Amino acid sequence: MSFRIRGLPADHFSHLFALSDAELAKHGAVRRIADDRRPGYPCRVSLTDSQPGDELLLVNYEHLPVDSPYRMRFAIFVRKGDRTYDRIDEVPEQLRKRTLAVRAFDNKGMMLAFELVDGRELEGTIDKLLTHPNTEYLHVHFAAPGCYAARVDRA
Repeated sequence: MSFRIRGLPADHFSHLFALSDAELAKHGAVRRIADDRRPGYPCRVSLTDSQPGDELLLVNYEHLPVDSPYRMRFAIFVRKGDRTYDRIDEVPEQLRKRTLAVRAFDNKGMMLAFELVDGRELEGTIDKLLTHPNTEYLHVHFAAPGCYAARVDRA
């Protein structure tokens, strides 16, 4: 089954980079400069990992703004100047190198199914979960920290 993976919209975050650290704190956000950790810090806009010296913001983001018990927000990293990842039938390297939790949701924001998967095998899990007739979309999370990574829709 053909699928589309999308990062978060860059324009939701770009204005935040101009704020002072004190102003960021009022938004519950903090500025960070990436170190040499490998893999790097995962940007949820471009779906790429940071390089040493990159300017990042750690923000709290509501990635599942649904009227259900599954409404969810969590901490995410975004990198200055990145463009939104939006591709069909391609899995970004950032997802390939991590263990992922993939969750299927219906049109009412209720979780239908979930799988824990090695990122190198993500396509099979996407196909399996999107095949369910009531699946509206998938959310991919980094399994260890539990934070949101990306959205997957049928293409």
